[in-house]
Amino acid sequence: MFGRFVGCVRFAGFVGCAAVVALGCDLSAQLGNGEFEADMARLVPALGIREGATVADVGAGGGELTFALADVVGRSGRVYSTEIESDRLARIRRSADERGLSQITAIEAGAASTNLPPACCDAIVVRFVYHHFDDPAAMNKSLLASLKPGGRLAVIDFAPSRGRKTAAAPHRDDGGSHGVDANTVVAEVTAAGFERVEVDTQARGFMAVFRKP
Repeated sequence: MFGRFVGCVRFAGFVGCAAVVALGCDLSAQLGNGEFEADMARLVPALGIREGATVADVGAGGGELTFALADVVGRSGRVYSTEIESDRLARIRRSADERGLSQITAIEAGAASTNLPPACCDAIVVRFVYHHFDDPAAMNKSLLASLKPGGRLAVIDFAPSRGRKTAAAPHRDDGGSHGVDANTVVAEVTAAGFERVEVDTQARGFMAVFRKP
């Protein structure tokens, strides 16, 4: 589905290794391919991903983002695909083997930890899953530890509907309070030691970008 998307996002000017972490996508059943590609079009330039980059897709779900990123980084890159559910990991491994994508490595994720090696990533993405974190403080510390100095984190998510306030974790995926607002994300992520770079609210959802000092 996403094999031809790489031509839209590959660009020059990236220095070093990039890693993207996307902790699933609970809206995946509702998103059209165009909306997924629109998010990729925001993430790739924001994080500077190119061929040869190291990428991590945390909470990979069905693996759609994993395989899209594998197209972008190419055979010389690396995609770490992590999931808590063992059956999803097995499907990702099987699909990667069937496609001959040796650049994909599937890893079991933790509920409050990326389970990635320390300082392995140049960038991290959390796509429509931040509001599912039961312990945002612990996960944000783990995300920070997984980044290299100067590495970036991008969070794409949505606020609760009808102007409702963001609930306290772990109740942000309950009923009418489903979601998390950008101000809450900024406050919690910067409390873990990140620096705010920018918050983009022009597209569907919001994208908050942060930097590890």
